[in-house]
Amino acid sequence: MNNNFNNDDWNSQSQYNFNYDNQGYYKEIVVQPRKKRGGRFITYLSLVLVTSLVTSFAVGGVMYSNFSRQLDSQVNSLKQAAVTQTSSDGGSSPTKLSTATDNVKATNLFSTGTGELTVAQIAKKVGPSIVGIKMSVPNTRQSPFYSSRSSTSDSEGSGIIFTEDGYIITNYHVVQYADPKNGAANTALTVYLPDKREAKAKFIGGDSENDLAVIKIDLTNLPAAELGDSSEVEVGDPAVAIGNPLGMEFAGSVTYGVISALNRQLKTGDNSLTLIQTDAAINPGNSGGALVNKKGQVIGINSAKISVEGIEGLGFAIPMNTAKPIVDQLKTYGYVKGKPLIGISAQEVTAEISRMYDLPVGVYISEVTQGGAAEAAGIQKGDVLVKLDVSKIESMADLDAVKKNHKAGDTVSAVVSRDGKEVTLSITFSEDK
Repeated sequence: MNNNFNNDDWNSQSQYNFNYDNQGYYKEIVVQPRKKRGGRFITYLSLVLVTSLVTSFAVGGVMYSNFSRQLDSQVNSLKQAAVTQTSSDGGSSPTKLSTATDNVKATNLFSTGTGELTVAQIAKKVGPSIVGIKMSVPNTRQSPFYSSRSSTSDSEGSGIIFTEDGYIITNYHVVQYADPKNGAANTALTVYLPDKREAKAKFIGGDSENDLAVIKIDLTNLPAAELGDSSEVEVGDPAVAIGNPLGMEFAGSVTYGVISALNRQLKTGDNSLTLIQTDAAINPGNSGGALVNKKGQVIGINSAKISVEGIEGLGFAIPMNTAKPIVDQLKTYGYVKGKPLIGISAQEVTAEISRMYDLPVGVYISEVTQGGAAEAAGIQKGDVLVKLDVSKIESMADLDAVKKNHKAGDTVSAVVSRDGKEVTLSITFSEDK
C-alpha cells in the first residue's frame, strides 16, 4: 500500500480546476462538466462568495456550486434562451430576455399598503444599520536575495448592526482570518459606519458551516436593524439588497428586485446551505449585507451569486430564521453549542485516487487532533474512514451529513481501513467550540 501522496497529486487528479493567486492562496474551484456529445462547448459554473478583494489575492475566497436539479433546470433554460438568433440579413443578434419582473420594475415595485414602504423609505430605515468591514491580513515574504518583506492584504465586505451596543452580523468568509483558530492573530478588522465613523472590531465567534459570524465594536446608541421572519417570505415578494459592492467606494448601495425562489440547496465546499434566491443585484462586497422585505425588515444575509457569463440575477441570501439562532449563540458563547466534533484533518479518496494509491474510497485521515474524539477512539493518521454510524463514507459531505444527525456526546461506530484491513472502533463526539 502506498500512502505517500501530496496535495499536488491530489488536486491534479480531481475533476475540478484548483486556481491559486500569485501569493499561493486558494482562489477558486471551477466545476468542469464533461464535454457533451455533438460538439457542445464545456460550460464553466461557479458560486461566488461575494467579498470584495482590495489586493491581489482572494481572502474571501470563491467556492464551486453543486446545484440542485431544480436550479440546474433554471440555469440551463436561461442559457438556452440567451442563444443568439440569426437575423434576416445573415448576421446574428442576441435574443432579448423578458421576465415578469421587467414590467414590475417599470412601474412601482412596492405597494403603499399598511406597513409597506417604498424603496426610498426602506433605504432610509435600514441603510444606517449597514456597515462596511475591512479585514487586513499581514503577509511576510521570504527571498533568497533580500531580507523578509512584510505587507498587508485586505478584503472588504458588509455587515448588519443588530444590537445598539455594537454587535454586528456578517458572513464568516468576510472575517475568517480574524478567527483565532485560523492562526492569524495579527489580522485587523475595521468597521466603517454610514455616518463616516470608523472603529476597530473584535471577532466574537463564527460558524464556517453556515457561513455566519459575529463581530463587535465598542460604540453605543447605534441604529440596530429590525430583523424579520423569513418564513413569511413568498416567491414574487419585493426585495431590497443593501451593502457595499466593490468595497467602500460604493458604500450603502441599494438594489431591488423580487424573491425569485425559496429553499435553494447549494453546496459550497463541503457544506450544503439552504438559501433564498433573489434577482436584486448582489456583487463582490455585498457579503454580509442585508436582504430586506417591504416592511424594512432584514429577512436574509446576502452571501453569494452564480457567476456564469451571460447569466445575471442569481443572488443568494441566508434566511434570517436560519441565521438568528446561530447568531444568538455566537454572541453569547462564541460558538454554536452542541455541534459534534471528531477532531481530524482529512481529504477525500475518490475512485481515481483509490486506483492510483491502492486505497479504499473514503476519507483519508491526514492529521488527528491531540486530545480529540478521534484520538480517544483509536483513529490514527493514515487511516481511511469508510463507514460512520452504519453510513458509507465516500466524501467529506457524507461525513458532515452523519454529524448533522448527532450532537456532542453521542457515541457511534466507525470503520477505518488500516494497512489493508478494516478496523471497527467506537467514537464519542466532542463539542465543537
